Amino acid sequence: MNIKTIQLVYPLMLLLIGQPLLAQPKVTAIKVEDKIEIRINGDLLTNYILSEHEKYPFFFPVNGPSNASVTSMRNANYPHHSSLFFGCDQVNGGNYWQEGLERGQIIPLRADIIESGGEKAIIENENIWKRPGAMAPIKDFRTITITAPSKELYQIDFEITMEMLLDVTINKTNHSLFSGRMDPDLAVTNNGTIVNAEGETGEKGTFGKRSAWIDYHGKRMGKTEGMAIMQHPSNEWYPTPWFTRDYGFFSPTPMYWPENGKNTILKKGETITLRYRVLVHTGDHKEAKIAEQFEKYKNE
Repeated sequence: MNIKTIQLVYPLMLLLIGQPLLAQPKVTAIKVEDKIEIRINGDLLTNYILSEHEKYPFFFPVNGPSNASVTSMRNANYPHHSSLFFGCDQVNGGNYWQEGLERGQIIPLRADIIESGGEKAIIENENIWKRPGAMAPIKDFRTITITAPSKELYQIDFEITMEMLLDVTINKTNHSLFSGRMDPDLAVTNNGTIVNAEGETGEKGTFGKRSAWIDYHGKRMGKTEGMAIMQHPSNEWYPTPWFTRDYGFFSPTPMYWPENGKNTILKKGETITLRYRVLVHTGDHKEAKIAEQFEKYKNE
């Protein structure tokens, strides 16, 4: 290497050494009393709330890239909608969805942080479904994985295995399994948009329709952001029909459309594993490339 080449290369090497490498987002999970705080580069994404005084474990807030929650935490008309959650009504005479702990409750047995501080956080959570005066019908085991694919896209992967401790009958109910309740500012009733994988929109276009995913987004404070829920193709009942509402609720709800029109029957010892992916994003469903994101997810 001659002197002239060294004179050209050396300043460039100094410049590169002085620049930090593009770092992966740091995703952390830490227990704080009866919840697990999940942060991305120090900013709160969500709390996984595990209080024995709550109906079930749930996520709140679910903050978008703007640092404002895209979900809503209950209201006077629908106090049983707790942001982003998993539950079910009409289970062997119990209610593991609506208010009233005496009617049934999904109680955390343990919640362990398996990984934290790198490009993802992983939580394992085990729960028992109980109510006074009755044997527990279900135990569930959850693995929750949180990543941040970009500054505009946050991802929560939710895998739950339900074990039937008894013969279980779930009567037809619109209150079943994984669900999200959007912030009112993002709802269709406030000029937001709900759209499924087929491009159908609104409650009228999406209610009762089978679809792999639904995205709900709207504009507030000059920015568009939203949340998508995806069903993995390996799920029982896939693709489940969706229960949707223009006021902000959406859920892939198999128990409202049972094959026999009356109930869903599961045998003691039977296990069902369900996987969902939640994407919290900037922009609408096209800008967030939700369809492309599902194509990746379905092959995982």
